[in-house]
Amino acid sequence: RVAGKVDLCPALKAKVAPTDTVFVFARAAEGPRMPLAIMRKQVRDLPIEFALDDSMAMAPNMKLSSFPEVVVGARISRSGNATPQSGDLEGLSKPVKVGASGIAVVIDSALP
Repeated sequence: RVAGKVDLCPALKAKVAPTDTVFVFARAAEGPRMPLAIMRKQVRDLPIEFALDDSMAMAPNMKLSSFPEVVVGARISRSGNATPQSGDLEGLSKPVKVGASGIAVVIDSALP
């Protein structure tokens, strides 16, 4: 499991609506780009305390516990679509060891 907090950079708050979807995810630091675990919230829930674990896996053969390090990310999607799209806002952590807590993710950039 990995745990921490997601928040939105103050400069971007005017660019989102309270009902926009926030995806918090973990993906392998090295390996497939598909998320290993994911949770869905809304902008109105920010800041979000999160804990991602194997029970949130998108595929049974791709579990968080199968990788030594992951990158935790958060993305705001206006469309609610899990696939990243141009204009979505995102923030990523540095690679962290599985089992880490206190991870801080700040949504601070727009996807091209």
